[in-house]
Amino acid sequence: MSPDQNRRRLLAALAGMLVTTPALAGSRLLATPAQSAGPFYPVELPLDDDNDLTRVAGRAGVAAGRLTELRGRVLDLNGRPVTDARIEIWQCDANGRYRHPGDGRPVELDENFQGHGHSITDSAGRYRFRTIRPVPYPGRTPHIHIAVFAPQSLPFVTQLYIKGEPGNAGDFLFNAVPSARRHQVQADFVPASMTGVELMAEFELVLSGADGTPTG
Repeated sequence: MSPDQNRRRLLAALAGMLVTTPALAGSRLLATPAQSAGPFYPVELPLDDDNDLTRVAGRAGVAAGRLTELRGRVLDLNGRPVTDARIEIWQCDANGRYRHPGDGRPVELDENFQGHGHSITDSAGRYRFRTIRPVPYPGRTPHIHIAVFAPQSLPFVTQLYIKGEPGNAGDFLFNAVPSARRHQVQADFVPASMTGVELMAEFELVLSGADGTPTG
């Protein structure tokens, strides 16, 4: 499915999206809580839309901020990998500015930060991005928006938060997630052992509906 078709599916699904997905009982995994896509989902996807948000094609510079390796898996409720799913992330740059016409604040835009990227899950459900540690902007704690377009499933959107970030306590969307499930939308951003990045974070996404379970 093309990125434009994915975008239409996402926008249509957002109209009826709940703030959190229900937890399912039994031995199966708990679905990752869903959250709003926010106002800054790209109007148009950037021409350079790979999984490295820290470099923009045609520019020699590297994005400002703390370079981060973000990786993880996408699973269904039975713990099976979801393959060939398109994972999209988008976030503000190190200056707190989104690459979006709706962000008209007088803040300098980091032209070396891609702002949005995508990855496709492999046979083990794994995805990988290179980005920056998210930063706050007015009214919000640091976060990364994530959308998942899995085969034969409705689009899924959530937000990833930094575990232990002081601003989480006052963030209205973070606090909309039931306290017992907030660990499902957080990740540790820890020093990386690989070269080229400062930090590493791992985040697992569990989708309801990806295994044929009704999402309603």
